[in-house]
Parts: sequence; C-alpha cells; structure tokens
Amino acid sequence: MGMSQSYGVPNDTESIATIHRALELGLDFFDTAEAYGPFVNEDLLGRALRGRRDRAVIATKFGFRIEDGKINGTDSRPEHIRAAAEASLRRLQTDYIDLFYQHRVDPNVPMEDVAGAVGDLVRAGKVRYFGLSEAGEKNIRRAHATHSVSALQSEYSLWERNLEPEIIPVLRELGIGLVPFSPLGRGFLTGTVKRAEEYPEGDYRRGDPRFQGANFDANMRAASLVQEIARNKGVKPGQIALAWLLHRGEDIVPIPGTKRRSYLEENIAAASIQLEPGEVSQLDQALAPDAVSGPRYNERMMSMVDR
Repeated sequence: MGMSQSYGVPNDTESIATIHRALELGLDFFDTAEAYGPFVNEDLLGRALRGRRDRAVIATKFGFRIEDGKINGTDSRPEHIRAAAEASLRRLQTDYIDLFYQHRVDPNVPMEDVAGAVGDLVRAGKVRYFGLSEAGEKNIRRAHATHSVSALQSEYSLWERNLEPEIIPVLRELGIGLVPFSPLGRGFLTGTVKRAEEYPEGDYRRGDPRFQGANFDANMRAASLVQEIARNKGVKPGQIALAWLLHRGEDIVPIPGTKRRSYLEENIAAASIQLEPGEVSQLDQALAPDAVSGPRYNERMMSMVDR
C-alpha cells in the first residue's frame, strides 16, 4: 500500500526495484488491494511481476465500493465480487489470484454469500485461496463453514494485541493462518517516527491517534524497550518488532510494508534474530495493551472493523 498511497510521495522506479530485490532474496508473498490507490497499486505490482509471475504469490482484496476514485462504503455482493476479481486480474496481468481477501466485512451481505462467491471463483480457477481481513470470530466461523478460509489479515504487532484473547485461538482451532499488517506499528516501532503534526497533509500518520499529543509521548516511552533490546543486540528496533512476531508461531506471517530496498533488506534480516524468553517477556509487558495509548484507528475507520 505504501508504495502507492498514505506514506509519502510514490516512486514507482524504486518500488519496482524493491519488488525485484525481494524476489532475489527469496521473499515471494506480495500483498495489494484494489483499494490501494485506488487501483494503481495492483497495476504497479502487475508491471513489476511481468515475466516473474511464477515466482510470486499474489494476495489482493475486494469488498469496497469505489466511486470517482474514492472509497464509498462496502460492497461484497456476489456480482460485485466477480467484477472486482476480473478487474484485479487485468490490472495484475495474471490469470489467477493466489489469495483473495474480503477487505472488510460487509454488514449488508451474508457471509455465506461472500464465501460462496469466492468459492465459485476458486472452482473456476481464477482464485486459489479465500481470505478475510479484520473479520471477527462469528464471521470467520460462518465463512469457513461455507468455503475454507486460508488466512485472516488483521493488524497485529507488539503494540496492537487485540487478536490475542479470541481471534488467534479461533484461527488455530480452524487451521487458518494469520497475516499481520502494520507489524511495525506504522513505523512507530522503528524508533524513527515524528509527531503527527510533523507529517505532511495526506500522510496517514498525521491523523493517527497514537501519533498525537500525549498519546505520542506515552507510546514513545512504551516503545523505548524495543530500542534498548535492539541496541543490546546490535540490530534495528524494527527488526526486534518483526522478530517478536515471527516468534509467535509458524502460522503467523507478517507483511511489513516498504518502498525502499534498504528497508526491505533490514526487514528480511529480522528472520535470523533470536529472542531469549526473557526478552520476549519484557517486550510483552512493556507493550501490553494497557501500556499503549490511543485507539489504533479514528472512529470512522474503527467502525469498519468486525469486532
């Protein structure tokens, strides 16, 4: 997403070089969505993977109503899902999507209808696997009962632990993988962030409650342990945050976003970092849910999360 919106000025040349470098380093799972841009990020990924499609696993998403270049609510009616799939296939320059997520639960469409429509696409060979994003326990179960759900994408990181009480146990019960987005806390856990007002207009972090005012100060204190452990190990704070996630289980595959080769290489190196049990315990306590200040979304965006 960050290659096309929300985090600074896009640079397609560097973004495509970053995707190519990822393939060289053995990273093959790429996450996009029709809503990113909208549409332009799928197009970017399609161009980047031209001639390399067989080396990549592509995940994309459907489920928003996009009008005049803007998101205007949800739409997961079966006919819309079919149309969205065809459009994504064209932009991605491929004849199949590996993992097709419902981007947000649509309260106006029964989950059984959504899962059934994606199941039809699977049987037609246009989609390989079905995923959900930010879905709650009831809808995960309803979807999985209709067509096997392979993955749930949701925000999960050292400083966003809302999945632990109920969602992760359900995923493990059903054999569904977890794909955490924003595993670096939208950059907060890298130790290089600024206050909300220091970001330019159009940057997502300018409106993020956790980057604002007293929340920012409290969260900087909570995240200081990540920096301390990183210094002790001679690595970067963001690498510690990713290593923590990778220690949570083999069914958890984080997707750190970057548009630069240098950060990509840092992120991949996190897979080789070993955390001691005591370090994991320290991190768990320092960034426990009650230690992080502010909601993860504003009220409008939070209303679209199925919790």
